[in-house]
Formats: sequence, structure tokens, C-alpha cells
Amino acid sequence: MIVDVLTLFPEMFAPVTEHSIIGRAAANKIIDIRLTNIRDHTLDKHNRTDDTPFGGGAGMVMSAEPVFRALEAIGTEGSRMIYMSPKGKLLDGALIRELSKEDRLILLCGHYEGIDQRILDYWNMEEVSVGDYILTGGELPAMILIDAVGRLLPDVLGSSESHKEESIYSGLLEYPQYTKPREYREMAVPEVLLSGNHNLIHLWKYQQALMLTCQRRPDLFQAYLNKEKTLSKQEKQILEQISKTCRT
Repeated sequence: MIVDVLTLFPEMFAPVTEHSIIGRAAANKIIDIRLTNIRDHTLDKHNRTDDTPFGGGAGMVMSAEPVFRALEAIGTEGSRMIYMSPKGKLLDGALIRELSKEDRLILLCGHYEGIDQRILDYWNMEEVSVGDYILTGGELPAMILIDAVGRLLPDVLGSSESHKEESIYSGLLEYPQYTKPREYREMAVPEVLLSGNHNLIHLWKYQQALMLTCQRRPDLFQAYLNKEKTLSKQEKQILEQISKTCRT
């Protein structure tokens, strides 16, 4: 996958593009992250990329010209184009899976009080948000998108099954995890995880995931109840039990 990022601050992306899982994926050419500095495409003699808004208002607005020129320089044909914006649709698990199937993404990071609307209209950009809050720019949201999408690409994670049991993707929050030692500061690992009985371990994890989702994200729990799924008799019994508890 190719990910083009248009930004005023390309140096911010080094922690994502050069390190950890996504850094390794980039080194292995599974994902190709290309950074374009919007300032390199301005014709303003002072290297400005923003101006005051028509109609008045606080702050500055990113100008159309340098963004247009940057997009024309990298080429956009056949690419899915996204503007990271608090006004956009939420970046959730379904959208992340959808984006992971694209061959190329173009991400525009805004700054100041926003960008000239003509950029969005002309290039027919999608607006995507990472949550109902405001950040100083689109760089951090773009990094979140790259990380979330990148780890779903084939061969990025150590196991092809790794993300399937994780929080959100399975429809449930993830069950608690433990590692060595078996006891630490008088806190012991649940005995079932040491039993070697894979069926019991699976049922315990399922029960824990259900309980956590019920307690912390009742919206996800309800969605899971309405979702078509294939369950064993034991899983159905656990689900019915937790469901009754969740409603009381």
C-alpha cells in the first residue's frame, strides 16, 4: 500500500514511519509512506500557506493554491483522498478495514482554523475524524489512521490472526492478559490460564470479554448481541448469562 501524506510538518511522522511495527513494514516495503511538505509548493515569496478567512473570524485558513499544487505534483488518479477533520465521519473498525483494502491513500493534514473549502470540493475529499475533540493539526490523526490501517495489511503483524481477537475488531473488548511470573506482589494469574485446557481457557476469555464490554461499552455489547455469529452451546450459555446481568 502507498500512503501519501500532505503536511506542513513532515518531521512529525518519523516516530511512525521509522520505528516499531509500521517502521518495520515500511522497511520491508509492505507499506510505502510518502511525505509531501505543502510549503514546498507555495508560490508566496514568504513561504506562507495560510491567510485570513473571508467573512471574518479568528485564526487563519490554509490556502488552496499550495495544496492544489502539491496534489497535482504527486498525482491523484485512482487514489482515495482523505482530509483529517473533526467534521468527518468517525474512524472506526469498519472504516479501518475498508481502507486497508485500498492500494493507495492520500491524507491531507490541515492546520490553523481549517482549509479552504474549495480544496475539498474540487478534489472530492472524504473527511475523517478520530474523535469528538479538536487537535492543533491533522498530523496526529493521520498517524493514527496509518497505524490502524497499516497493522491490518498482510504480513505486518507476526500472526495473521493477531488482530482478529483484539478489542473492537471481534466486536468485543479484549479479555485481560497475563505473563510470567505466575504470582507478583501477592497477585496471582487466574488458575484457568494455567490449566492447559484450551476449551476452558477459550471460554474464560470469551466470558471476560463479554463482561468487560457489557460494563464499559454497552453500545458495543448491544451491537454484538444483534450481530450474526456462530457460537457453541457453551458460548451461548455464557452469552445468555452475561446478557441477563447486563440488563439488570
